[in-house]
Amino acid sequence: MHCPFCHHEDTRVIDSRVSEDGLTVRRRRECESCNERFNTFETAELKLPAIVKHDGRREAFDERKLRGGLERSLQKRVVAADTIDGIVERIVRRLRTSGEREVAARRVGEWVMAELKAVDQVAYVRFASVYRRFEDVQAFREEVERLERDLPVIEGKQLPLLAEETTEPRKGRR
Repeated sequence: MHCPFCHHEDTRVIDSRVSEDGLTVRRRRECESCNERFNTFETAELKLPAIVKHDGRREAFDERKLRGGLERSLQKRVVAADTIDGIVERIVRRLRTSGEREVAARRVGEWVMAELKAVDQVAYVRFASVYRRFEDVQAFREEVERLERDLPVIEGKQLPLLAEETTEPRKGRR
């Protein structure tokens, strides 16, 4: 490593420490020529597969786009930020471990829907309606019915997707 002060070619490592997250190594170095000290940070560079869009375009995976889509789906829903972080982490891990150079956007979308289905049914339907490009109310209704058939509401974990039919009006509504 070249010294950033005198550009001498040899520096020696005085101390190495792993960061709290375990993904970075901080190295304290000293130049053998000018004796100045400086820090370097070492991280593993892992290349994620390219995402193949519906129209055949290929683009680099963008974690911000994934997070943005999740946050839009979960907008005004009671879901912890840690839950969103966990979903992003799991999807990135699946991409890394896929061993492929390219992954279809459709496949990533299916992973997102599976994660959302387990976390929040309303967010799942929101995401699915955009992702699957529902054309009319019937397509939306079919997806909700499929969801209700496939995933019963877990008592206390999620609110029901649709309110039960009652003869009494809801409080606060007319």
